[in-house]
Parts: sequence; structure tokens; C-alpha cells
Amino acid sequence: MAQINDLQLKQLVEATLFVAGKPMSPKALRETVLANFSVSASRLRAVLEALMQDYQERGVQLVQVAGGYRFQSRDSLSHILQMLQQEQAPKYSRATLETLAVIAYRQPVTRGEIEAVRGVTVSSQIIKNLTDRGWIRVVGHKEVPGRPALFATTTEFLAYFGLDKLAELPPLTDAESLAAIFSGMKTMPETIEESINE
Repeated sequence: MAQINDLQLKQLVEATLFVAGKPMSPKALRETVLANFSVSASRLRAVLEALMQDYQERGVQLVQVAGGYRFQSRDSLSHILQMLQQEQAPKYSRATLETLAVIAYRQPVTRGEIEAVRGVTVSSQIIKNLTDRGWIRVVGHKEVPGRPALFATTTEFLAYFGLDKLAELPPLTDAESLAAIFSGMKTMPETIEESINE
């Protein structure tokens, strides 16, 4: 294995996280750009922590999301930086948001269970849109007649909403937190927490 000094390691990790299109876990870093170097897990963790400190007061920050690390702009600058977005963020219907919320809070969950919570039929298009977006996936099948698919959220869901793990989802009774988690999307339905708790 090749050796790499601390400055080179920090530069390589920084550059990798900067150009990566998704959050990179320490394991993914070691298996890709660091595969030919002798770098311990504790040394890599120290470099990541140092980078987080370096970027703490800057316009771009290194954050831990979806089990990995990525660079992103400060939340306080997002409303100004939106002017640079050429394409408008997609708008999602109330039914789509409610379906996503039920999956996020009750996973793994079948389509029938989602319908029972929402009180209405879930269209195939909603499931397809959430799957195509990479926010949900089939994680198995329930052992009942018909073996319906069980849906759960993905790491892409966590990354998009800036969460490191599902435990960071706001409590269902906190409407402001629920609205914040779905910010940037179509206005949060006023009754989403009621729909989930039905």
C-alpha cells in the first residue's frame, strides 16, 4: 500500500467530497479513492472532522447525511441561491406528500396499509414517481395472501431532506418540523399529521 501524508489525505478527501454527486461514507472513500493508500479508519475520521471544522463558518459546509458526508451550501443562503436554479423544483401533490410521509414514518409498509392510513386509494403513478425519484424502494414482501410489496425510504430520501438517519425525522405532532422537512416542495398539507394518525 502507498503512503499518503496528512495534507495530501485531507486534500484528496476534500476534492472527492466536492466532486461526488452523492454523500460518501468513510467506507466508500476507503474502497474508491483511498483503495491504494494505507489509511486507518481513525485517521480518516480525524480528517473528516477537521474538514467539518474548516468549513464551519463558510458559505459551503461539510455535513453528515444519509450515513455519509457531502458539501452543501448553508441553509441561511438557500433563498438567495435559488436565483441560480434554472429549472424549477418539482411540485408534489398532497397525495404524494402524504404517501411519502406514511412510508417514512411507518416503514416498511404495504400499499394497502398506506391506503388504510390515508383513507383513499394510492395511485400507481404516485408509487412510480416516488420510486423513480429514488426516495422509496421495495424492501421485501409481506407474508400474507398476495404477498404485497413492502415499501421503505432510501438513502436518497435521507440525503435530499438533509437527514443522517430516520431517527432525525420530526415527531408526528410537530407540524412546524414536518413542514420544514418538506420545504422546497409544494406547500405542506395542513392535515398531513392528521392523515398519518388516522
